[in-house]
Amino acid sequence: MGLSYCVHATAEVAAGAEIGSGTQIWNEAQVRAGARIGRDCILGKGAYVEGDVVVGDRVKLHTRVSVFAGARIGDGVFVGPHSILLNDRRPRAITPDGRLKRDADWTVSGVTVGQGAAIGGGCTILPGVTIGRHAMVGAGSVVTRDVPDHGLVYGNPARLVAYVCECGERLLPDWSCAACGRGHEPQGVLP
Repeated sequence: MGLSYCVHATAEVAAGAEIGSGTQIWNEAQVRAGARIGRDCILGKGAYVEGDVVVGDRVKLHTRVSVFAGARIGDGVFVGPHSILLNDRRPRAITPDGRLKRDADWTVSGVTVGQGAAIGGGCTILPGVTIGRHAMVGAGSVVTRDVPDHGLVYGNPARLVAYVCECGERLLPDWSCAACGRGHEPQGVLP
């Protein structure tokens, strides 16, 4: 029986990973057992998806993206090249008594990314952070706290600088989009 998705010869998809139809997994990508990848996704060169990660439909994880256990990624999300979604608030290689840490020694605090959000290249998203629906994270940002729906953040640490439309353009003071004409419910105070 043929696969309903495409896996490059150099990619590794573990038994026990669930992959949706139409998904493309490119060279050197790795998907671990227990990961669930939706339909029509693209995992770029060298992308890494750990077990206990859920990826929605039509998601693009660009080149060398790393997504660690506990992450939940909504439909239509873009994660730019070399970005990382972390999951360990207190990383240590060993326990206080000197033993090498095992899976049971970690407290996983995964990242949540809402539908249609975009994370630019080279970003670091800290454990437990939620990126809201249709939010946008500027390239090179370090996100240390939650980003609201439609929020535009950038910097280190990332700061809210505006709100954006589904199309990616900044919203006007009346919460409308000059580019596509969509209106939006206020999410907070416009910076």
